[in-house]
Amino acid sequence: MDPYVLFTCRTQEQKSSVSSGQGTTPEWNETFIFTVSEGTTELTVKIFDKDVGTEDDAVGEATIPLEPVFLEGDIPPTAYNVVKNEEFKGEIWIALSFKPSENRSRGVEEETYGGWKNSDASY
Repeated sequence: MDPYVLFTCRTQEQKSSVSSGQGTTPEWNETFIFTVSEGTTELTVKIFDKDVGTEDDAVGEATIPLEPVFLEGDIPPTAYNVVKNEEFKGEIWIALSFKPSENRSRGVEEETYGGWKNSDASY
């Protein structure tokens, strides 16, 4: 088996490298970054077996709820059930991290006049 993982978060997709020669116990140790917005609730993980000359075989998938990582900030490696046609196929261990963007614009222009930036105080 030469597995790889396709991660989907809303409309964003990212693919892991193919883990050749590791059989049914592959390790990727890769980092993927997604931009999340309000209403994002889950990360879908689909595992495939890479085939040459034919379509890749679907091994199974897992759905990971994101609310815990939004609340905690970091989730250590956790096992998620991988299923195919509602049948348990194994598990995948994934660690999650959520880092809110500090530069997120909320549709308000930064104040460029007055305010504390141009304040002058003398005593």
